[in-house]
Amino acid sequence: MGSIEEVKPLKIQELDINKLIEYENNPRENEESVEPVAESIKQFGFKVPIVIDKNNVIITGHTRLRAARLLGLTKVPTIQAADLTEDQVKAFRLADNKTAELADWDITKLANELSVIVDFDMTAFGFMENEFSEVYADDFGEEFDLPDGEQNPIRTMTFSLHKDQKELIEYAMSLVTDDIVETFGNLQQRGNALYEVVRQWAEQRKSS
Repeated sequence: MGSIEEVKPLKIQELDINKLIEYENNPRENEESVEPVAESIKQFGFKVPIVIDKNNVIITGHTRLRAARLLGLTKVPTIQAADLTEDQVKAFRLADNKTAELADWDITKLANELSVIVDFDMTAFGFMENEFSEVYADDFGEEFDLPDGEQNPIRTMTFSLHKDQKELIEYAMSLVTDDIVETFGNLQQRGNALYEVVRQWAEQRKSS
């Protein structure tokens, strides 16, 4: 196991986005996160640099790169981890993603934080509307709701699936690839694909 003997200052360098190379065997599926990350960059700036190896291959930051492309950025901040061995690069790439999964939310504190944010539509960053009010439901009754305001019509849904369920759903979504169209202004391809699968299933049930 390695140890940190000296903390050296990290040099952040702006690089042409076309010089960055996505790791071809990146095991992280990040398509669903691209739009929320892009919205975060748009609202708050590019605050977390992309980490690359000595050959400009991305170690961490694939989602940020795709978000930058979505926003039409030409340069992005990067940190080159040239001191890491090939094995360390592979381990860091996996560890950085996995450790993020180990954290959890304190629902009460989360609801408190969300409830006082008025200048940002937090659903644009992947938060669901029920996270804003579920903790307060007992205090305000079933009729309690947040003011409508000008809410973003795009919604994010989160599911927990067994791997076999996930494989079947993704297979069904792949079958409707040719039928995918922008629906209700939603530009997210996977969301439209899932909608198309459900729509076709519902139509078949109606006609049976």
